[in-house]
Amino acid sequence: MRRRAIGVVLGHTRSVRDDPATHGPIRLVDVVVAGHRGDVETVLGAVGSDDPRLREVALGALARAGALEAATVERALREDPDPAVRRRACDLAALFQLSGPLLAAVRAALADPDALVVEAACWALGESSSAPVDELMSTARSHADARAREAAVAAIGSIGDPRGLPAVLDALEDRPTVRRRAVVALAAFDGEEVRAALRRGAADRDWQVREVAEILLELGDAIVE
Repeated sequence: MRRRAIGVVLGHTRSVRDDPATHGPIRLVDVVVAGHRGDVETVLGAVGSDDPRLREVALGALARAGALEAATVERALREDPDPAVRRRACDLAALFQLSGPLLAAVRAALADPDALVVEAACWALGESSSAPVDELMSTARSHADARAREAAVAAIGSIGDPRGLPAVLDALEDRPTVRRRAVVALAAFDGEEVRAALRRGAADRDWQVREVAEILLELGDAIVE
């Protein structure tokens, strides 16, 4: 029992296979080092571990070693029971051209029960030219967690698709963190409706919203002149 406790403190974790170099259990540090060294065999030994920390680190290590495949990310998004692993998979999905099964998996993550997975999915979609704007708009308007709404608004601003503007305008009525993101997102759009929203933002009760709105209004005036 004492030996087991010491192993936990030192970061020893179980895996589906041993480190081929030492024939001992793979540890977090082993996976990190293997990723830097390009030791794909060791990293793959952690991908199916029963320890979610190892699975999460293994995904990043595969990416670092240049051996991460879209199918691995998709499988983690769809099948891993741990939200931290799914969040990491969303982060890494942005490394790929989102399409086909991987895009479908990231879109499905917008309905994940963990708000931080939804947040990560929004960030990944914001980097994609094939992002589902309608689904991001729905997340921005109706998700129960402000972090997810904020990320969805940011993704819409990053994409800059005019269809998403109404959701950004609606977000200007949300809580301060979301309003701050929304006023920044307005920089991706133009038109009198946007300028009117910026003028309202310049009178917002939150100073950060006011500051960004004033800067964007001044930039717009400078461009016109």
